[in-house]
Amino acid sequence: MAAKGKENRILVTLACNECKERNYITSKNKRNDPERLELRKYCPRCRQPRPHRETK
Repeated sequence: MAAKGKENRILVTLACNECKERNYITSKNKRNDPERLELRKYCPRCRQPRPHRETK
């Protein structure tokens, strides 16, 4: 059975906006952030920090 405070958190995959490679997995609260998450992370394929967007 899941913990009481973790029922709104879901796992999401982040993909680079430039090369479209899926590099990171993180969690987000779907109630506080219903839209897609976008973070600036390091892309090992591009070898630069690039914006990464949540994918399905």
